[in-house]
Amino acid sequence: MAALILVVDDDPIQRRLLEAMTRRFGYEVETAETGEAGLTRLEAADRPPVDLIVLDLVMPDLDGMGVLTRMRQRGIAIPAIVQTAHGSIEAVISAMRAGAYDFVVKPVGAERLQVSIKNALRVDALEDELRRATRRRDGELTFRDVVTKVESMARTIRLAERAAKSNIPVLIEGESGVGKELMARAIQGGSDRRGKPFVTVNCGALPENLVESILFGHEKGAFTGATERHAGKFVEAHGGTLFLDEIGELPMGAQVKLLRALQDGEIDPVGARRSIKVDIRLISATNQNLIDLVKRGRFREDLFYRLNVFPISIPPLRARSADVPDLARRFLARFCAEEGKRIRGLANDAAALLAAYDWPGNVRQLENAMFRAVVLADGDELTVAEFPQIAAQVQGYDVRVPPAPAPAADLAPAPSSEASRFEPRNPNVMRLIDDSGDVRKIDDIEAEAIRFAFAHYRGQMSQMARKLGIGRSTLYRKMKELGVDTDVLGEAAA
Repeated sequence: MAALILVVDDDPIQRRLLEAMTRRFGYEVETAETGEAGLTRLEAADRPPVDLIVLDLVMPDLDGMGVLTRMRQRGIAIPAIVQTAHGSIEAVISAMRAGAYDFVVKPVGAERLQVSIKNALRVDALEDELRRATRRRDGELTFRDVVTKVESMARTIRLAERAAKSNIPVLIEGESGVGKELMARAIQGGSDRRGKPFVTVNCGALPENLVESILFGHEKGAFTGATERHAGKFVEAHGGTLFLDEIGELPMGAQVKLLRALQDGEIDPVGARRSIKVDIRLISATNQNLIDLVKRGRFREDLFYRLNVFPISIPPLRARSADVPDLARRFLARFCAEEGKRIRGLANDAAALLAAYDWPGNVRQLENAMFRAVVLADGDELTVAEFPQIAAQVQGYDVRVPPAPAPAADLAPAPSSEASRFEPRNPNVMRLIDDSGDVRKIDDIEAEAIRFAFAHYRGQMSQMARKLGIGRSTLYRKMKELGVDTDVLGEAAA
C-alpha cells in the first residue's frame, strides 16, 4: 500500500482537485471537509494510519492553525503541508511555527505539490529512523516502531503487547529476516524492563566447545586459555532481557543447563564452586519447526515446553506486501543520510516492482536491496534500473535488454572494416545495464552510438555529424580513438 494522505479542505472543488492530483502521484487519499473531521480521522485507531496531511488554513469553525495546534498538543507527529489563497509572510511564519512542514499557495501546481509531498515523506521517514535508532540504543523500542498496515501483522503485535505485560517466556517464530529481534526489543520496550539490558545471542554462531562459557560464564583457570573471569550472557542480561536467536541450533549439552537456569533462576559458571542467581526475561526465536526437531531427537522436549509458553508467529513479508512501501521509505531515508545522497523517493514503477516481488529473504533482503539501490543511484529518484536483480525475477519488469537480430544485409558494412564487427541492435533500444547488472559507462554508450551511426548512415560523415549533433572534426577524432577505419565505408558509400 502506498503512503496514505489526508486532504482537509472545506471547498469541495479544491478538495476533489487535490484528491485527483494526489492519486495521480500514486498515493492513497482520504478527504475531510472540516478541521474537526480531519482530527477525528487522524486519531482513528481502527483505520490505517495517515502518513501526511494536506491542510487548508482558512476554514470555518476549526481552521488549519487550530488543527496544527491540536496535533501538537495530542502528540500527532505526522508531516503537514498547509495551503491558502493568501501567501503572506505572516501566514507562512505562523504555519511553520505551528508545526507545518511546507507551505503552498492556491492553486498549487502538480509538480510543486508532488515535490513537497515527496520531501515531507522523506524527512519524516528520516526523523523516524533517527528516533528509532535512539530508542534502540536506549532499550526503549516500542510496538509503534514495528511498521505495518496489514491485519495479520497487527494481530501479531496485539498478541506481543499482551506478552509484554507479563514476565512469561516468549518464543518468536518466523522465517529468517522477518524481524524477530525487532519484535523482541518491542516486547522489552513495552514491559517494566524497558531501558534495562537487552542481550542478544545467536545460538547458531556459538562454537560448540564454548557454548556454556559464553552463556553461563567461567572462572579464571577453569580451562586452558581461561586467563580471566568471564561473566557470561545471563549475568550481562541480569535485570533485563536475554534474547536467544536461532534457539534450535543450541547443542544438546547446553540445552540441559539452559533448562535448569530457566527452572531455578540460577546458573553454574564453568569452574565455579556455587551457583549465581539471575533475574532475566527470556525471549527465544527460531526459523525452524521445533516440534520436528524434538521428534528427530535434536531438541529436548522438556525444554521445548519450557520455551513455548507464549508462541508468537511473525508472517513473512510476501504475506504483508502492503508494508513494503513504508519499509522501503524508511530504509531509503536512513541510507541516504548514511551515504550523503539526496534522493526524494521511489518512482511509481519502482514502488510497484517492490510490491510485486515475493521477498524470500523478507525484510532483511528489502533492506539490502534498498542499500544497493541508493549506492547505485545517480538521479534524485530510485527507478526500476536501480533494482536489476529484483526486476529480473518479476514478470514485466526485466531491465536486461536481450540482443536484437543482426542488421539487414544491404545495410551491413564491408567485412574488412572495424565497423563490420559491430552488430547494431534495434535502433529504438540500447542496453543501459551490463551483464553484471551494473549501469554501463558513458564512454561505452557513446562508442556504441557512434559505431551504430557509422553503420546506419554507411559512412556518410556529414550526415552522421549532423544527426549526432557534433562537429565533423570531433566525430573524426572520436572515430579515430575507437579505431574505426573511416575510409572503407566512405568508399563503399561512394
